[in-house]
Amino acid sequence: MRRIVLPRIGTVAAWRAEARRLASAGVPAEAVLWQVGDGARDLFEEGGGEDAGAGTAVRLSRTALASIETALCHRDPERFARAYALVLGLSRGELVWGDRADPAMNRVLAQEKAVRRDIHKMHAFVRFREIGDRDALRRTFAAWFEPEHLITEAAAPFFARRFGDMDWIIATPDLTARFTNRAVAFSVTDGATRPPPDASEELWRTYFAHIFNPARLMVSAMTSEMPRKYWKNLPEAELIPEMIRSAPARARTMQEAAATMPDTRAARLAARRVGPAGTSEGDMTLPGLKARLDACRRCPIGACATQAAAGEGPENARLMIVGEQPGDEEDLAGRPFLGPAGRVFDDCARAAGLDRSEAYITNAVKHFKFAPRGKKRLHQRPSPAEVEQCRWWLDLERALVRPRAILALGSTAALALTGDGRDLSHRRGQIERDRNGTPMILSWHPAFLLRAPEKSTRDAVREELIAHMRLAMNLAGAT
Repeated sequence: MRRIVLPRIGTVAAWRAEARRLASAGVPAEAVLWQVGDGARDLFEEGGGEDAGAGTAVRLSRTALASIETALCHRDPERFARAYALVLGLSRGELVWGDRADPAMNRVLAQEKAVRRDIHKMHAFVRFREIGDRDALRRTFAAWFEPEHLITEAAAPFFARRFGDMDWIIATPDLTARFTNRAVAFSVTDGATRPPPDASEELWRTYFAHIFNPARLMVSAMTSEMPRKYWKNLPEAELIPEMIRSAPARARTMQEAAATMPDTRAARLAARRVGPAGTSEGDMTLPGLKARLDACRRCPIGACATQAAAGEGPENARLMIVGEQPGDEEDLAGRPFLGPAGRVFDDCARAAGLDRSEAYITNAVKHFKFAPRGKKRLHQRPSPAEVEQCRWWLDLERALVRPRAILALGSTAALALTGDGRDLSHRRGQIERDRNGTPMILSWHPAFLLRAPEKSTRDAVREELIAHMRLAMNLAGAT
């Protein structure tokens, strides 16, 4: 049995060198006893005679080597023997890296993950306290941290990059890292104690208390990201129990202090949407539809849009054309298909021989849903819930017009009419039936032509849309 004693500082690098030497000498994994630091001679340890066996050239991928060496920072006392056995198996082709069916491989990968998480927590939860002269050319700070694993050497380069303009010391129960004059050195920790508090801690606690939002408190999520075992070394942690206790009352205070009156712009828009007195949804007609749509609050979109874009066309139209929702120009004018997509629609309709004035043209959603970007309003797709809420108006239009056929443009129109807005690219041009049994044709929305990057694609979509318009006219008997 060979006894290999690794140093407490530079442990991983020393293991790497010993593993290569032992492998080249043909020493099997079960013939090596790994230890860290000085220790008593093992009862079963034999002399250092040469072990029989053919040597093995160590060949590992960078990924495998990095993962194994990260796992060696774990506190598991069997980690060195397990890693050496893996190195031999991988180098001989007996194992494939990443195969979790192998128990040793699975254990190493799990320990690598645990070590990386511990390093991440150290990067996040080290709190420096100033211990030197504040007027010195390079200020000096110290921190005490208690990691779960032996990660001081692996975690220190992050602090050297992040805090290169100051000298610092990070002490842990195992090793202490010192950064002086832009160089990191390590020593074995001997009776280290936490550095004394400094004035900056009170400033940090004040900042932490002010950014805490009691209305968004989720204790389980907070303790998952900031486990309680780290709290004793965090100056702000002493505030957390009281913050949790007082969060419900503070949240209620915030809600009571919130504004309840609409702004002036919302009030002006609401006044414009008031419909004619004496009308009700039960006696709705196409001429009175616009005023009632302006006042609609079935979904949140109506509260933000300027006005509704009601359908337009003859009440006895044989063909109904349903788009998706108004755009910016339609929102300002209160009519459907007037903007860039509307101009594409008119161009295709002329090519198809479709007289716009003879069809009833509307949208599945009557108000413009948008996201403000400076002075612009960017189109946003309505949610399925919003489409369903607005379907009441579309059903009313279909009941009043009673078209013989419908041309649905885009997936939102397909969703409103059939309950399914998927697979438009496969369904287009086919005769389907809406929820009421009316024959309908699905096609591209004209806006798709504006978004298509290639001219060949735009030309193909335009020809398809024209063909589908003609098919819908034939289906409605409007030709």
